Parts: sequence; structure tokens; C-alpha cells
Amino acid sequence: MSLQPDSTPDTDTGTFNNQEHPKTNNLFKESFLRILKSKTSVIGLCIIIILLLTALLAPLIATHSPTDQSIVNRYQPPSVDHWLGTDELGRDIFSRIVFGTRISIQIGVIAVGISMIVGVTLGSIAGYFGRWIDMIIMRVIDIMLAFPSVLLAIALVTILGPSLRNAMIAVGIVGVPQFARLVRSSVLSVKETEYIEASKAIGARNLRTLFGHILPNCLAPIIVQMTLGIGTAILDAAGLSFLGLGAQPPTPEWGAMLSDGRAALQNAPWVVAFPGVAIFLFVLGFNLFGDGLRDALDPKLKD
Repeated sequence: MSLQPDSTPDTDTGTFNNQEHPKTNNLFKESFLRILKSKTSVIGLCIIIILLLTALLAPLIATHSPTDQSIVNRYQPPSVDHWLGTDELGRDIFSRIVFGTRISIQIGVIAVGISMIVGVTLGSIAGYFGRWIDMIIMRVIDIMLAFPSVLLAIALVTILGPSLRNAMIAVGIVGVPQFARLVRSSVLSVKETEYIEASKAIGARNLRTLFGHILPNCLAPIIVQMTLGIGTAILDAAGLSFLGLGAQPPTPEWGAMLSDGRAALQNAPWVVAFPGVAIFLFVLGFNLFGDGLRDALDPKLKD
């Protein structure tokens, strides 16, 4: 996708007077219509909307408190009183899944936010300035990529200490290389265009050229990576919680619920099945929407 405006240099201010092409005004409208034409992206968007509404209306949707215990009702199968059954402490699984939606969205947004901020900064600096700066940054990125993401996240959480906050930080750091490499390649491509050369020729500062002209034209792949990265972040955080390194009891986090219920997998499979389905739907929704968004923002796929 190109957001390049028909620009003329302003020699007094060292900036561009943007004269947008008519197609630029309809860019986001066209992308939105392309998303609506894709059945998979619409399904993903519907799942995301349902998840967001569930998180927003959790106190109204939940039938019980997510932390109230009732030992006499432990391992109750799905029923009218407990729609998805109860766990080993008699807590209502449906209510815990509903409130767990808030935590999962929080994990996805914060973890991907960390990955994006750090990754975009490193990738843009490496791609724009090049030479020894590029070499140092990309060698660090290569070292991070040499470790399996799960093992690197486990190592970071072990150093920081097991908690939901530290798990989000670890997952965010693990996702930095994907953003850094993506942005670097985009910056390398955009900075060779004529309007960037013109910006440099009239004396525009490096930071203004980079953040004012180059990065805005790299937004499409960044947005797509953010969408797809949320699903990956949820899986990584759930894995850490499953190992006891993420959310701590009694936090209703889906990965922790899987870990708590694995001992009763044969006798009470619903304790594990429903949190697993919740994780599956969450990741599926963001992946489907991310795929549709990628297709909509890719100019090569336009009809």
C-alpha cells in the first residue's frame, strides 16, 4: 500500500505541502469495503466484536463471581446453575471465562504494544541510518531470533519473577524481532523513493523525514502484524500461565485455568475443554481478521 501524496517542497519550512490525490481520500474506505467482501475477515471481525462486548459487559454476563469458591460444588458438570460446570474449587467456569476475556485482551494489547513500540523504533533506525547502526541492531535481533520464542519468554519471566505483568513484558520482548525486521525492510524500500530524496535535498531533518514521511507509508504492514501478533501473544501468555509463570491464582486467566484443570482431565474434561475453546476462538478471530486485513491493504491483490 502506498500513502505517498503528490507533494511539492516548501523551501521556507523544509516540509512538503501535501496535495492529496483523489484516490488517497478513498484509501481507507476501499480497504474497509475489501474487508467486508472477505467472508473469513468478516467472521474474524464478528468474533473480535463479541469478545470485546463480552469483556466490556462481563459483570452483566457472568452468572457468578469468578473467584467465589464452593467446595461442595466442585467438579459439577454443566447444568442450569453452572452453564459450563465448576472447577476443582467449585468456581463457576463460565464466569471465569467471561472475566478472563478482559485479561486476554489486556495481554494482547499490552504485549503487542511493547513489541510494536520497541520493534518499530529499532527497525526504523536500522533501516534509515544503515551502516554500523544497522549492523549492531540487526545482530541483536538475530541473537533474539536464535532462541525459541517460548524458551526466551520463560527465561525472561524467570528473571523478572512469575506474574501476569512480567509475562506480558516477556511476551512483548519476544515479539520485538518480528516488528523490527518488518519495519526495517519497509523503511529500506520507502527511503529510496523520490519524495524522500527531495525531502533530504531541501534540508529536512532526519527525524522529521523518518517519522513524518517514511513511517506513515509503512503503516499497512505494521497494522497487519499488530493484528496477527495479538493471537500469538495470547498463546504465548497462556503457555506461560500453564507452566505457572504467568497469571497467579485466583486470576481467571485461560492458560492458568488449563493448568489447574489438567489433573481432572479424565473425570471432568469440561474444566479444560471450555478454556481451551475460548483460547482457540480468540486466536482464530484475530488471525482471520489479520489475514483479511493483509489482503485488503495489499495493492498487489486489488481487483
